[in-house]
Amino acid sequence: MARLKVTQTKSAIGGKQNQRDTLRTLGLKRIGDVVVKEDRPEIRGMVVTVAHLVTVEEVD
Repeated sequence: MARLKVTQTKSAIGGKQNQRDTLRTLGLKRIGDVVVKEDRPEIRGMVVTVAHLVTVEEVD
């Protein structure tokens, strides 16, 4: 199964509460943090919510 490497590139300051909560749920706390998650519909949905704050790469 594919995995997604999610990197936070922008700050959540000034963002909506649900976007800040989504970043925290993904495991991202500060700019430059990187997490690797399974490529699942739930994770894809979270990434879409904060797409302007993160970059996403597929890794195997």
